Amino acid sequence: MTELLNNREYKKEQLKRLLLRIHEGESVESLKKEFQEILSSISPLEIPIIEQELVREGVSAKDIAKMCDLHVELVREAVAGTDELEEKGLPDGHPLKIRYDENKEIMKDAEMLNLYARTLATTKDERMRQEILGVLEEIVGNLRKVGFTHYNRDEMLTFPYIERRGLTAIATVLWTKHDEIRFMIKYLAELLRKRDEMPWEEFVERLKNKAGEASFALSDMVFRENNIYYPTLKALLSDGEWKAIRLQEDEIGFYKVNPPAWDPGEDVKPLHPWEIDPELSAEELLNLPREVQEALRGQPLEFDRTELRREGDIDLGTGYVSVEELKAIFEALPVDVTFIDRDDRVRFFSPGERIFARTPSVLGRPVQLCHPPKSVHIVNKILKAFKEGRKKEATFWLRLGPKYVYIKYVPLFDKNGNYLGTLEMTMDIAPYKKIEGEKRLLDWRD
Repeated sequence: MTELLNNREYKKEQLKRLLLRIHEGESVESLKKEFQEILSSISPLEIPIIEQELVREGVSAKDIAKMCDLHVELVREAVAGTDELEEKGLPDGHPLKIRYDENKEIMKDAEMLNLYARTLATTKDERMRQEILGVLEEIVGNLRKVGFTHYNRDEMLTFPYIERRGLTAIATVLWTKHDEIRFMIKYLAELLRKRDEMPWEEFVERLKNKAGEASFALSDMVFRENNIYYPTLKALLSDGEWKAIRLQEDEIGFYKVNPPAWDPGEDVKPLHPWEIDPELSAEELLNLPREVQEALRGQPLEFDRTELRREGDIDLGTGYVSVEELKAIFEALPVDVTFIDRDDRVRFFSPGERIFARTPSVLGRPVQLCHPPKSVHIVNKILKAFKEGRKKEATFWLRLGPKYVYIKYVPLFDKNGNYLGTLEMTMDIAPYKKIEGEKRLLDWRD
């Protein structure tokens, strides 16, 4: 035991010496080789112990945090195994390369969360406490974005491809884990916000424990993704599928990376989930990670062969519906919609909720004749501003008995920027103004 402690003491002094050189201005990159020589001799379980001893001896937590990138490399080598090989050869901007790069950032932030929470629990200096709390709020604020970006992109963009192929269990397990992590990070944010409402000792103990749990869960998810999920995607998805995914990713966003555009070639057509052949060949099954193969053993896959576009469907750009379905959709909307074409004539009104009376006799009528003479000049001004591109909307609100009516006009244009007409949307917002608090999907009762 004495030999072990002496060995740790030596390692600690070596790290302390290197950290002092960082503090004096040398870059982590220039000292990387020396750091790796020491870190490679330290068990991942020893690192937090040594860090904590360094903090107690006065080494700045910020200086220690600068080693996080190197810790990540060490941990990934120790537990990840295959992800470095999987990542090799992926071009910048490829959706999988983006995910591996994001996971490096997530691992670093997860470790920093754990480190700073443990440091706070042993810090007596009030000024240092406030500094660490500020850093923790920033880390937790960043980690909340993991759910909105990194996890959300897989839930919305890659899960549909494996679900189509019958691998629904993988998506279900990962999504469940995502939500658990989202809850953990949200809890930490609320705990930091309410820290003055409880004794300090209770707060820091709870924070230390919950931060450790969240840090482990985040790291565990990185391991699952890098070693199971991403190799599965790499084995199954074609360039066309990756191209479709990449074209949609910017809308959701990324975690601490700014990837370049990526295109496997103009001759590669983007393939959406409903456009692929879902059946897996024997070769594809053999290329799946061992864990996935074992999970599938003895369980026949149910491939999703549903045809999205049916005969007679209308292509709406973001989906396909029949005329009957479209009518039903408009009828169900809690909004009164009227479309005026480029010639200022009423072409359509929705059949559902009505704020103002509409009858079929209005169809084809100039919109100017649908308003009182005293307001026609305003209608013409609005339409002129829309057609000239000077205004993007016109909004009004008024009370009609118990109703509080909100009216919004927006101009519509085709993909070349040509004016198509104007859409009027009207709704009674009185019921919505009464809403308070939250009512989530899980709160629903039949």
